[in-house]
Amino acid sequence: MPSSRQARVTARAGSVAVLTALVGALLPAVTAHAESRTVQGGRLDWGIKSSFQSYVTGPIAQGSSTLQGGAATVGGSQFRFHSAKGSYDPDSGAFDAGFSGGVRFTGHKKGGSYELDLTISRPTVKISGGSGTLYADMVSKEKGTGKVTSTPQVPLASLNISGINMKGGTGPIALNNLPATLTSQGAKAFAGYYTAGTALDPVSLSTDLAAKPDGKKDEKSAGKKDEKSADRKNKKKAKAGRIEDAAVDWGVRRTFREYVTGSIAKGEWKLSAGAQDGGALFRFPQGEGTYDEKKGTLDADFAGTVRFTGAHGLDLALSDVAVEVKDGKGTLSADVESKGDKGVSLKKAPLVTFAAADKDLKPKDGLVALTEVPSKLTADGAKAFGGMYKAGSDMDPLSLAVALDAGAELPALPDLGSSAKPAPQPEKSAEPRTENAADSSDSSSNAVPIGIGAGVAVLLAAAVAFGVVRKKRTAAAAPGSTDTPTSADS
Repeated sequence: MPSSRQARVTARAGSVAVLTALVGALLPAVTAHAESRTVQGGRLDWGIKSSFQSYVTGPIAQGSSTLQGGAATVGGSQFRFHSAKGSYDPDSGAFDAGFSGGVRFTGHKKGGSYELDLTISRPTVKISGGSGTLYADMVSKEKGTGKVTSTPQVPLASLNISGINMKGGTGPIALNNLPATLTSQGAKAFAGYYTAGTALDPVSLSTDLAAKPDGKKDEKSAGKKDEKSADRKNKKKAKAGRIEDAAVDWGVRRTFREYVTGSIAKGEWKLSAGAQDGGALFRFPQGEGTYDEKKGTLDADFAGTVRFTGAHGLDLALSDVAVEVKDGKGTLSADVESKGDKGVSLKKAPLVTFAAADKDLKPKDGLVALTEVPSKLTADGAKAFGGMYKAGSDMDPLSLAVALDAGAELPALPDLGSSAKPAPQPEKSAEPRTENAADSSDSSSNAVPIGIGAGVAVLLAAAVAFGVVRKKRTAAAAPGSTDTPTSADS
């Protein structure tokens, strides 16, 4: 018959074996890493420094800001950068998102040049290890000397992300109103207008996340897509001169958008019937009509409606957009409904005109494209805007893309992400936002490691407690034992 000591040893060994088996079975789930994700689509809103904007456009510098690469404005003082691309690691919280677009500030004009000339573009936000930095391409003319410096991805601003837990995100990530401080390298790239440590405008961003695709699947799907594209290209058009697809991009007028969302009108715009928001422009898609290369003519109708509303009786809708090109001149028309103090209702009203020479309408790879051509307001256009702008006023540039065969692809629209809104207001707090479990297909799997981790902690605690209790009991039973209490016992 085994002694009491042997029985205790056997019991302890059995208990440890059971706990080891349980922990071993659960441990793989605990150590499994969450799937890394790509950042795909989104926008960053940043005023850079409001006082600098006021200085540039004020009575001293008498300058202006010019948008580049599809950048837009939000409200009266923020710039919107688009089409985020990058990566995100839910385990470490590491985040890297680069955005498209830029803004150029010019002022203090002397002769044909500007003493103040600063361009900030392609902002990138990187967060890792509890710290964040905003990088940007910088082209600046040094204050005083006039020396021009061009530097890619300057660490422009430090971002305060204290109190933000970046780990575990599965859906769109929103970081709002992040405090930003000018770095020493940023101060140098800023042409010496501000010193390091200067507070800049807060940064807000929102990005979509997508699971990283399987490379093999990507190659196969890409191959199939190329095959289908080739098949479409080989097919003859059903009718000569027919348009397969088309889109016209037009932002109406930058200052009008700023007025709508600014402090005076405090309004917004809403898109319907297929219209799309590109930040600095509105896309009217699904173009149908005809094109004659020999005659240099184009006639197309587009889908989509944009409606502007706000204080002081602002209520203006543009719909049934059409574009006609003839004799080197293009005209954009639309149905107009204005319900404001100077209400007007117009059908097929020619709003703006633009140049469209025959050489500019030559197809390339099955696509006819006009990119950011200047547009001028017509007399009917002036009526549509209630006399806010005179006939002949410069309106936003217009882009037109016409696919003449099914294989031709239209230019991509700036990607603002699924959570972008026309005029977001920065929130007081900043925190990563994940999709609701009911809206995310993989949210339940992300919750599993947390539950299992808690179970393992309980089991390990039980194991420690078991050892402690056994030690105490042994010590009480055998005063001469060499076992001594650990710090956990005292």
